[in-house]
Amino acid sequence: MSADSAAGPFKGKVALVTGAGRGIGRALAVALAAGGAAVGALARSREELDQLVTEIERSDGRAIALPTDVTDAAAVLRSVDRLVQAFDGLDIVFANAGISPAPQSLTESDPELFQRTLNVNLFGVYATLRAAIPHLKRRGRGNVIVVGSGMGHKASPDSAAYSSSKAAVWMLTRVVAEELRESSILVNELVPGPVDTSLSQPGVSRILRSNPSEWLKLPQDVVPLALFLANLPLKGPTGQSFSLARREL
Repeated sequence: MSADSAAGPFKGKVALVTGAGRGIGRALAVALAAGGAAVGALARSREELDQLVTEIERSDGRAIALPTDVTDAAAVLRSVDRLVQAFDGLDIVFANAGISPAPQSLTESDPELFQRTLNVNLFGVYATLRAAIPHLKRRGRGNVIVVGSGMGHKASPDSAAYSSSKAAVWMLTRVVAEELRESSILVNELVPGPVDTSLSQPGVSRILRSNPSEWLKLPQDVVPLALFLANLPLKGPTGQSFSLARREL
């Protein structure tokens, strides 16, 4: 372990990041490892995860690849158990995995794609939190960060699937925060705003047209706020939404 990592703010912590193969998730996994955390990198693509783990290990960090489809609750449970066994616990969860279909009106939308969006964006978060929370409780504390969207707070045309899924995720975040309020486990939402990733491309240009002063970020621009939320104190905020968007949500 490098000197910087050994003394980092996440030394001795174990973090789970879903959607870690690319974009925001990858940037988070790299940053957490650089801060001293052992990272469970979960995504569908084994090739992307193997490349990520190799990068982290070359920088003297610790990580494990967890190739998993977040819509498979049993598989998520097995992967989280594997992470806990590998690094002896779990402290931080980033529920980041998601998809963003191209804008379509409701009447022109594909029902199968609508269902798929809900499965990944909503059920995937549910499956992740369901698998992780018992391990956080064993630690006696934890920080859970759900990556949401401004489109889950404010209606936008031609976005029924994505906006509905993210609105449900925001409510799920608040419900779980209330369930865990007395257990020293904080559960908050991070709204990145538009980020230049392959996932965000379908909706980014529309957001920027409607909000020309909006901040178009790179994945690494999300990292500082994400790490702040991952390191909140026991009495820190819970059930709250933290936004990097410039527009009103």
